[in-house]
Amino acid sequence: LMKLTEGLTSVEGLPLNFKVYDVIDVNAFACADGSVRVFSSLMDIMSDEELLGVIGHEIGHVAHKDSKKAFRTALLTSALKDGVASTGGKAAALTESQLGSLGEALVNANYSQKQEKDADDYGYEFLKSHGKNPASMALSFKKLKQMQDEAGAQKNSKLNQLFSTHPDLDPRIKRMEERATKDGYPLD
Repeated sequence: LMKLTEGLTSVEGLPLNFKVYDVIDVNAFACADGSVRVFSSLMDIMSDEELLGVIGHEIGHVAHKDSKKAFRTALLTSALKDGVASTGGKAAALTESQLGSLGEALVNANYSQKQEKDADDYGYEFLKSHGKNPASMALSFKKLKQMQDEAGAQKNSKLNQLFSTHPDLDPRIKRMEERATKDGYPLD
């Protein structure tokens, strides 16, 4: 991972740091402080180029402060839930059932589809500006699509749950391939 991310030291003035988590889940994520975490199982199934595309995408989330916004939403949701619960009566009953479930859903929600698209676009440009092949974005999406297709009808699989809130991979692949081709980058 250190070799792959060589030269990727900061984004929007924020220092980046990369680490691997030795777990069986297939994922990666970014935090507001510039931390990008890659799960070892993802590294096991992706080539370096494919992994670079995932890292570019996650750096897009860092640049746009998406995790910071999600954390703020979770805190506000929790405060609202606590405030309504403390009023007693019917509002408290609502909080314990429907509002409580709504709060949990908001806390566990992933990035919006617009945030995902913006992270893709930012990641592409970031990789390009740092001398990396931005076509790796399309390669990573193709690999994820292949994995998703292999998971097939297993609606409860962790992989399908991971992509349930993400934009469809086919248009993402097409968009990144078109940009890379236009910019003269190889797609293999």
